[in-house]
Amino acid sequence: MLFNIKGVRKSFPGVRALSDVSAEINSGEVVAIVGENGAGKSTLLKILSGDYQLDEGTISLDGLEVSHASPLEAREAGFRLVRQEPEIVPHINVIENVFIGEYPAHTGGRVNFTEMQRIVQELLERYGFVGMLDLQQLGRTLSPAQMHIVEILRALKDGVKVVAFDEPTSSLTTREAKQLFTLIRTLRAEGLGIIYVSHRLHEVMEISDRVVILKDGKVTGDLLISATNANEIVRYMVGRDLDAHGLERDEVTRPDIVLEVKDLHSRWHEGISFKIHAGEIVGFAGLVGAGRTELAKVIFGEYVRTGGSISICGEEKNIRTPEDAIAANIGFAPENRKEEGLILVRSVIENTCMAIYSALSKIGILRKKAMVDSALPYIEQLEIKTPSLEAEVGKLSGGNQQKVVLARWLAAKPRLLILDEPTRAVDVGAKAEIYRLIDDLARKGMAIMMISSEMPELLSMSDRIIVMRDGKISDPIEKKDATEENIVNFALGAGT
Repeated sequence: MLFNIKGVRKSFPGVRALSDVSAEINSGEVVAIVGENGAGKSTLLKILSGDYQLDEGTISLDGLEVSHASPLEAREAGFRLVRQEPEIVPHINVIENVFIGEYPAHTGGRVNFTEMQRIVQELLERYGFVGMLDLQQLGRTLSPAQMHIVEILRALKDGVKVVAFDEPTSSLTTREAKQLFTLIRTLRAEGLGIIYVSHRLHEVMEISDRVVILKDGKVTGDLLISATNANEIVRYMVGRDLDAHGLERDEVTRPDIVLEVKDLHSRWHEGISFKIHAGEIVGFAGLVGAGRTELAKVIFGEYVRTGGSISICGEEKNIRTPEDAIAANIGFAPENRKEEGLILVRSVIENTCMAIYSALSKIGILRKKAMVDSALPYIEQLEIKTPSLEAEVGKLSGGNQQKVVLARWLAAKPRLLILDEPTRAVDVGAKAEIYRLIDDLARKGMAIMMISSEMPELLSMSDRIIVMRDGKISDPIEKKDATEENIVNFALGAGT
């Protein structure tokens, strides 16, 4: 046995986060840890990485008890965490980000940049990331997928025995996820212990040897992947069967056009035109870098449109800022909720009401009762788990944070809702709820533009699918004609 977690307990004021959690990881084994948001996965990872201190229990590595009393001690023991939200310094390059805090030095004390570059280049070649990073690129210019690669390189550069991946494919396309799985299999063959935390059960079934299931801070199952299936894992997680892949939507009629984009040009796009009708969900597929998120931000006024037009319900809108977009009845739930979708130090109710502050204020002063009346129905509808409406949104689980972003736009009642990776890092229970919510919004006449890297999600939820590549789009693919093969072919430039 390489890594042993035994009887771990952890409490916070008024909350028992972990109760007698035990698990084992052997050399050359991939152990998945799954559970709904709030089950204790993040707390366990933070204990293992030294960010939190356990109240009771032990952690052993190579048969020796280790304290993991700090991130430095966890790292020195050989434990690495590849975080869901990569920690990237914006103003330094890729090489320096890989070595942040651990720069090798010459004898005279000067930083040995030549050695740093050599090591990073070797890692890129060894683990199959050649061509995916410019080593001189600054952190602030990296895409989410590139940030994840930097985080992986940082974890693997020296002395690693156990590496934990926390939602590692949440920013990756299907193709990039396959590259990551190749990396994990390489690490397994090298004898490392792998912890794989994910809400994507098809990935858990594909890459893992065993799965440990958490519910309410307790281990409810420790199963061999070869002897179980996704439905059984879900039952251990939530106590009931759920469809984690979406809904089979009825065919929709296409009445009024809500969004019409004509010949749109920007720094990332060339002559894009498409329409979304009331009650329609149009999925946007494509590889990272294809221009999907940038298109959403151009429509929402975050990025500059250099040509073309955007019309809402037949009226052309001059959208130059997000305020213009909100005034035009457009809502936007971004992919990176922590940096772009929420103010983490503000309360749940403030974040929920943010898009309708003007309607809730009187002579410039927000009316608290009006905020509660506006926010509470949607917080209850989405079953957002929060100690109170005044709790800081940054202290909620990832799935509940995503629900707060959605609650904001439910309260604002836009005609067009743009969703960028709406179920990224969301557990199967919350994911099913979000699918039902999106379907319900469309049935009530809202137009939905949904960007997703999850193929089952796109295929089941979309009425039509538009594939993007190099700033251009395909003709819309009707639901009856949409297959993973024709979507991937266009995304890779192998089809039309």
